[in-house]
Amino acid sequence: MIEKILDDKKAENIVTLNLIGKTSITDYMVIASGQSARQVGAMAEALQIELKTHGIRTSIEGMPQCDWVLVDAFDVVVHLFRPEVRTFYNLEKMWSVELPESVPASGK
Repeated sequence: MIEKILDDKKAENIVTLNLIGKTSITDYMVIASGQSARQVGAMAEALQIELKTHGIRTSIEGMPQCDWVLVDAFDVVVHLFRPEVRTFYNLEKMWSVELPESVPASGK
């Protein structure tokens, strides 16, 4: 459902990581990019609204700047980035997952 919401909001390079057994923080992590702070904020708001209609409460951090917004839906944590911020933090590498080809592994 989260991937569909993000896809509907034109998120790019959506990656879902299965973290069951790797961390106690969450079961799944979804990482996606938006082309602007405005798009990142709109994706976060859409997630919050849609998940609420399904009875899932969320906590959101990072909305004032919208460079990196974290949406905590308990069993799923969603990271929404502008592309250059996503490249800088490179969460996929941290969790040993290869980046999609269209997301550069370095800032070059």
